[in-house]
Amino acid sequence: MPSMPQASSEEPFLIFLPSLSFQSESTMSLSYRDATLDDLPAIVAIYNSTVASRQVTADLEPVSVESRLAWFHAHGPQKRPLWVVDDAEAPGRLLGWLSFSDFYGRPAYQRTAEVSIYLDERARGKGLGKQLLAASLAAAPALGIDTVLGFIFGHNDASLRLFRGFGFDTWGSLPRVAVLDGVERDLVILGKRLDAHGAAS
Repeated sequence: MPSMPQASSEEPFLIFLPSLSFQSESTMSLSYRDATLDDLPAIVAIYNSTVASRQVTADLEPVSVESRLAWFHAHGPQKRPLWVVDDAEAPGRLLGWLSFSDFYGRPAYQRTAEVSIYLDERARGKGLGKQLLAASLAAAPALGIDTVLGFIFGHNDASLRLFRGFGFDTWGSLPRVAVLDGVERDLVILGKRLDAHGAAS
Protein backbone atom coordinates (compact mmCIF):
# COMPACT_ATOMS: atom_id res chain seq x y z
CA MET A 1 0.00 0.00 0.00
CA PRO A 2 2.70 2.42 -1.01
CA SER A 3 0.54 5.45 -1.79
CA MET A 4 -3.01 6.70 -1.58
CA PRO A 5 -4.42 4.92 -4.63
CA GLN A 6 -6.20 6.63 -7.48
CA ALA A 7 -9.65 5.11 -7.79
CA SER A 8 -12.29 5.15 -10.49
CA SER A 9 -13.36 8.54 -11.81
CA GLU A 10 -17.07 7.66 -11.49
CA GLU A 11 -19.33 9.73 -9.24
CA PRO A 12 -20.14 8.23 -5.83
CA PHE A 13 -23.33 6.21 -5.56
CA LEU A 14 -26.12 7.29 -3.21
CA ILE A 15 -27.20 3.78 -2.16
CA PHE A 16 -24.98 2.65 0.72
CA LEU A 17 -24.28 -0.91 1.77
CA PRO A 18 -25.52 -1.73 5.27
CA SER A 19 -23.09 -1.23 8.13
CA LEU A 20 -21.43 -4.37 9.41
CA SER A 21 -20.09 -5.07 12.89
CA PHE A 22 -17.57 -7.44 14.41
CA GLN A 23 -15.40 -7.98 17.44
CA SER A 24 -11.67 -7.65 16.89
CA GLU A 25 -9.13 -9.90 18.56
CA SER A 26 -8.91 -7.30 21.33
CA THR A 27 -11.84 -6.25 23.51
CA MET A 28 -12.48 -3.18 21.33
CA SER A 29 -15.97 -3.06 19.84
CA LEU A 30 -15.82 -2.00 16.20
CA SER A 31 -18.01 -1.42 13.17
CA TYR A 32 -17.34 -0.34 9.61
CA ARG A 33 -19.44 1.59 7.12
CA ASP A 34 -19.19 3.55 3.90
CA ALA A 35 -17.29 6.80 4.33
CA THR A 36 -18.93 10.21 4.10
CA LEU A 37 -17.26 13.48 3.20
CA ASP A 38 -17.24 14.40 6.88
CA ASP A 39 -14.87 11.47 7.46
CA LEU A 40 -12.24 12.75 5.02
CA PRO A 41 -10.17 14.78 7.54
CA ALA A 42 -9.85 11.71 9.78
CA ILE A 43 -9.08 9.50 6.77
CA VAL A 44 -6.28 11.84 5.74
CA ALA A 45 -4.98 12.11 9.31
CA ILE A 46 -4.70 8.33 9.57
CA TYR A 47 -2.95 8.18 6.21
CA ASN A 48 -0.53 10.92 7.23
CA SER A 49 0.26 9.09 10.47
CA THR A 50 1.94 6.36 8.40
CA VAL A 51 4.18 8.63 6.32
CA ALA A 52 7.03 8.97 8.82
CA SER A 53 7.38 5.20 9.28
CA ARG A 54 8.52 4.76 5.65
CA GLN A 55 6.82 1.36 5.80
CA VAL A 56 3.45 1.93 4.16
CA THR A 57 3.29 4.82 1.70
CA ALA A 58 5.57 6.30 -0.94
CA ASP A 59 4.48 9.81 0.01
CA LEU A 60 7.35 11.53 1.77
CA GLU A 61 5.34 14.42 3.24
CA PRO A 62 1.83 14.63 4.69
CA VAL A 63 -0.98 15.27 2.21
CA SER A 64 -3.80 17.79 2.61
CA VAL A 65 -7.52 17.14 2.86
CA GLU A 66 -8.09 19.33 -0.20
CA SER A 67 -5.67 17.26 -2.27
CA ARG A 68 -7.69 14.11 -1.55
CA LEU A 69 -11.15 15.40 -2.50
CA ALA A 70 -11.05 13.99 -6.04
CA TRP A 71 -9.75 10.68 -4.67
CA PHE A 72 -12.63 10.54 -2.18
CA HIS A 73 -15.31 11.33 -4.76
CA ALA A 74 -13.93 8.67 -7.11
CA HIS A 75 -15.14 5.97 -4.73
CA GLY A 76 -18.64 4.51 -4.76
CA PRO A 77 -20.21 1.82 -2.55
CA GLN A 78 -21.42 -0.32 -5.45
CA LYS A 79 -18.05 -0.85 -7.18
CA ARG A 80 -15.11 0.81 -5.39
CA PRO A 81 -16.14 1.43 -1.79
CA LEU A 82 -14.25 3.34 0.84
CA TRP A 83 -14.94 1.95 4.31
CA VAL A 84 -14.20 3.58 7.63
CA VAL A 85 -14.03 1.92 11.03
CA ASP A 86 -15.85 3.42 14.01
CA ASP A 87 -15.35 2.50 17.63
CA ALA A 88 -18.84 1.61 18.84
CA GLU A 89 -17.79 2.37 22.41
CA ALA A 90 -16.61 5.88 21.52
CA PRO A 91 -18.90 7.60 18.99
CA GLY A 92 -17.00 9.78 16.56
CA ARG A 93 -13.78 7.85 16.97
CA LEU A 94 -12.32 6.64 13.67
CA LEU A 95 -9.82 3.80 13.90
CA GLY A 96 -9.02 3.03 10.28
CA TRP A 97 -10.17 2.75 6.71
CA LEU A 98 -10.09 0.42 3.71
CA SER A 99 -10.36 1.33 0.04
CA PHE A 100 -10.95 -0.59 -3.18
CA SER A 101 -9.17 1.13 -6.08
CA ASP A 102 -8.96 0.54 -9.81
CA PHE A 103 -5.93 -1.24 -11.18
CA TYR A 104 -4.27 0.76 -13.96
CA GLY A 105 -7.49 2.61 -14.84
CA ARG A 106 -8.32 0.71 -18.04
CA PRO A 107 -11.72 -0.89 -18.81
CA ALA A 108 -10.33 -4.38 -19.37
CA TYR A 109 -9.14 -4.42 -15.74
CA GLN A 110 -12.52 -3.52 -14.23
CA ARG A 111 -12.81 -6.84 -12.37
CA THR A 112 -9.44 -6.26 -10.70
CA ALA A 113 -9.03 -3.97 -7.69
CA GLU A 114 -6.31 -2.97 -5.27
CA VAL A 115 -7.15 -3.13 -1.57
CA SER A 116 -5.48 -0.70 0.83
CA ILE A 117 -5.81 -0.71 4.61
CA TYR A 118 -4.73 2.11 6.93
CA LEU A 119 -5.11 2.03 10.71
CA ASP A 120 -4.82 4.64 13.40
CA GLU A 121 -1.89 4.11 15.74
CA ARG A 122 -4.30 3.19 18.56
CA ALA A 123 -5.80 0.35 16.54
CA ARG A 124 -2.69 -1.37 15.20
CA GLY A 125 -1.75 -4.87 16.30
CA LYS A 126 -5.27 -5.70 17.51
CA GLY A 127 -6.59 -7.82 14.64
CA LEU A 128 -8.48 -5.04 12.89
CA GLY A 129 -6.48 -5.32 9.67
CA LYS A 130 -7.25 -9.03 9.53
CA GLN A 131 -10.97 -8.41 10.03
CA LEU A 132 -11.07 -5.75 7.33
CA LEU A 133 -9.15 -7.81 4.80
CA ALA A 134 -11.48 -10.77 5.41
CA ALA A 135 -14.50 -8.52 4.94
CA SER A 136 -13.10 -7.08 1.72
CA LEU A 137 -12.58 -10.53 0.22
CA ALA A 138 -16.11 -11.55 1.18
CA ALA A 139 -17.56 -8.38 -0.37
CA ALA A 140 -15.49 -8.43 -3.57
CA PRO A 141 -17.73 -10.69 -5.73
CA ALA A 142 -20.79 -8.50 -5.12
CA LEU A 143 -18.68 -5.52 -6.22
CA GLY A 144 -17.85 -7.23 -9.51
CA ILE A 145 -14.29 -7.99 -8.40
CA ASP A 146 -12.66 -11.38 -8.95
CA THR A 147 -9.01 -10.39 -8.61
CA VAL A 148 -7.66 -8.54 -5.57
CA LEU A 149 -4.21 -6.98 -5.45
CA GLY A 150 -2.01 -5.60 -2.70
CA PHE A 151 1.00 -3.37 -3.37
CA ILE A 152 3.31 -3.63 -0.36
CA PHE A 153 6.88 -2.55 0.32
CA GLY A 154 9.24 -5.50 0.60
CA HIS A 155 10.37 -4.39 4.07
CA ASN A 156 6.79 -4.17 5.43
CA ASP A 157 6.84 -7.62 6.98
CA ALA A 158 3.60 -7.23 8.94
CA SER A 159 1.51 -6.37 5.88
CA LEU A 160 3.12 -9.10 3.80
CA ARG A 161 2.29 -11.67 6.51
CA LEU A 162 -1.28 -10.38 6.71
CA PHE A 163 -1.99 -10.74 3.00
CA ARG A 164 -0.15 -14.05 2.63
CA GLY A 165 -2.15 -15.37 5.57
CA PHE A 166 -5.24 -14.94 3.40
CA GLY A 167 -3.78 -16.86 0.50
CA PHE A 168 -2.31 -14.00 -1.51
CA ASP A 169 0.62 -15.05 -3.68
CA THR A 170 3.54 -12.96 -4.89
CA TRP A 171 2.72 -12.04 -8.48
CA GLY A 172 5.54 -9.61 -9.01
CA SER A 173 8.44 -7.76 -7.43
CA LEU A 174 9.82 -4.40 -8.49
CA PRO A 175 13.31 -4.19 -7.02
CA ARG A 176 14.56 -0.89 -5.56
CA VAL A 177 11.89 1.26 -7.20
CA ALA A 178 11.27 3.50 -4.16
CA VAL A 179 13.84 5.66 -2.40
CA LEU A 180 12.91 6.35 1.21
CA ASP A 181 15.36 8.51 3.17
CA GLY A 182 18.11 7.50 0.79
CA VAL A 183 17.36 3.76 1.04
CA GLU A 184 16.18 1.89 -2.06
CA ARG A 185 13.15 -0.29 -1.36
CA ASP A 186 11.37 -3.06 -3.27
CA LEU A 187 7.66 -3.09 -4.11
CA VAL A 188 5.94 -6.48 -3.90
CA ILE A 189 2.73 -7.15 -5.84
CA LEU A 190 0.49 -9.70 -4.13
CA GLY A 191 -2.60 -11.13 -5.82
CA LYS A 192 -5.52 -13.44 -5.15
CA ARG A 193 -8.22 -14.77 -7.50
CA LEU A 194 -11.69 -15.23 -6.03
CA ASP A 195 -14.74 -17.30 -6.83
CA ALA A 196 -18.33 -16.08 -6.51
CA HIS A 197 -18.21 -16.54 -2.73
CA GLY A 198 -14.97 -14.69 -2.10
CA ALA A 199 -12.90 -17.86 -1.74
CA ALA A 200 -9.70 -18.50 -3.67
CA SER A 201 -10.27 -19.89 -7.14
